[in-house]
Amino acid sequence: MAVHAHPDDESSKGAATMARYTDDGARVQVVTCTGGERGDILNPRLADDAEILRDLPGHRRREMAAAAAALGVDQVWLGFVDSGLPEGDPLPPLPEGCFALTPLEEAVEVLVRRVREFRPHVMTCYDENGGYPHPDHIMSHKVAVAAFEAAADPAAYPDAGEPWAVQKLYYDVSFSIARIEAVDTAMRTRGLVSPFEGWLTTRSDRPRRRATARIECAAYFPQRDAALRAHATQIDPDGFFFAVPRDIEAQVWPVEEFELARTRVPVGAEVEDDLFAGVQPEGLAVVGGPPPELPVPAAGDARQAGAPGHDRAAVEQAARADDAAEGGRVEA
Repeated sequence: MAVHAHPDDESSKGAATMARYTDDGARVQVVTCTGGERGDILNPRLADDAEILRDLPGHRRREMAAAAAALGVDQVWLGFVDSGLPEGDPLPPLPEGCFALTPLEEAVEVLVRRVREFRPHVMTCYDENGGYPHPDHIMSHKVAVAAFEAAADPAAYPDAGEPWAVQKLYYDVSFSIARIEAVDTAMRTRGLVSPFEGWLTTRSDRPRRRATARIECAAYFPQRDAALRAHATQIDPDGFFFAVPRDIEAQVWPVEEFELARTRVPVGAEVEDDLFAGVQPEGLAVVGGPPPELPVPAAGDARQAGAPGHDRAAVEQAARADDAAEGGRVEA
C-alpha cells in the first residue's frame, strides 16, 4: 500500500517499483488522500482548456484512473480536500476544511479502515518532511505513520475493521541527492544539459536520506512514464520528468530507493533489494495488542557514521522543531 497526498504523486514516486510488483503478481493499492482540487494546471498545452477549467477535480480523477491502469494498481480515495501550497511572506492561512487542518485522529481512522480492509504486508509513504514541504505531504506522513501503529491495535478504532499488522513501513526517497548527482554527472559527461542543476544548488545542504532498499525497476520505466503522461494537467511531456534520456537513466540509476522506517519483522543489515524481504505471507498474529516493533538496523552503504541524515531521530527532532516554529508547516 502506497499512501500519497494528491493524484500524480504516485506516478513520480515509486511508480516503477509498484509496476514491477504488480507484474510479479502482488496486489498493490495506491491510497490518494486528496482529490488535488487546488492544484494548478502545470502543462502549458492545457492551461486554457475550457473543459478542464470547468471541472478540474473531475478531470484529475479521470487522469488518476488512467495512471492506475498504466501501473496495474488498485487505487482508492480517502476523500479529503487539497490544502493547496501556500505562498507568500508571511504565509497565508490554510483554507478551512482542508486535509492539513483535519483532526489527525479523524484522518487516521479513514486510513486505518483502508489498511484493515486491504491488509497490506508493506506500506510506503513520505518522510517526516513530506518529501518536500507541502502541507498535504506532511499530513500524509503523519496519517500513514499513525495508521501503521493503530491498524494493528485492537483498542484503536474498533469500528474500523479487524486489526491488521502491517509488517514494514518505508519512506520513499526516490529523489535522493545521490540520484540527482549521479544523473547530473552522466548528463554532463555526455555533453547534455542536466535538468538537475538548480536542484543541486538548492538542495546541497539538505540531510541525505538513508536508502536502505534499492529496487531494480528499469524494465518498468515505460509503465511509470505512461502513468506520468496520464496526469496530463500536471506533467508537461516536454518538461522536467522526461528531460533525462531513458537509456542513460537505466544505465546510471536503474533503481527506486526507500528508507525503512518501522518494522515488525527481522531485517538484515545489508541494503535490501526487495520490500517484501522477511515478511510473513500469512500475516502477524494480533493477540491483545499490536505485535512489537523491532529495531531498524543502522547499516548499509548509504549510512556511513557521521554522514548527514545518519541519525533519523535527530533529523525528525529537527523537523518537529521547524514544524512548531512555522506554525505547523515544515520548511525544508
